[in-house]
Amino acid sequence: MNAEIEQALAITPASPARDRTIDITTTGARTGRPRRIEVWFYRVDGQIYLSTSPARRSWYANILKNPEFTFHLKHRVRADLPALGTPVRDPRQREAVFRPIIADLNQPWNPAGIPQPVEPLKEWMQGSPLIRVDFLEGTDS
Repeated sequence: MNAEIEQALAITPASPARDRTIDITTTGARTGRPRRIEVWFYRVDGQIYLSTSPARRSWYANILKNPEFTFHLKHRVRADLPALGTPVRDPRQREAVFRPIIADLNQPWNPAGIPQPVEPLKEWMQGSPLIRVDFLEGTDS
């Protein structure tokens, strides 16, 4: 992975919404067709994750059925990164990831202007999708 891509992925709690905003292209769970959607990504302990506030999400169902997808950087650098999505189901791992995500979103100035406080940890644990993103070899576009 080149330095520009690594820098674009190295978001912190101080990163603005624009730097966190990407597109992903998944394969439809039912249709098998490509589906592109804008989402946010998070970085916790050096690992990239996809998640949202508690709700059912089509992109999550798509990744469960077809784990390979494309992670599209579109702001500081443009790149289409082949990726593999793995659901995080273990409650301890989910809590370890959701705690910093919720803390990030509950900053006095949160990056997206999301109404605060963000839902309690318990609600995220029960109702939010959580995908660990691993980039596949050859990711240097």
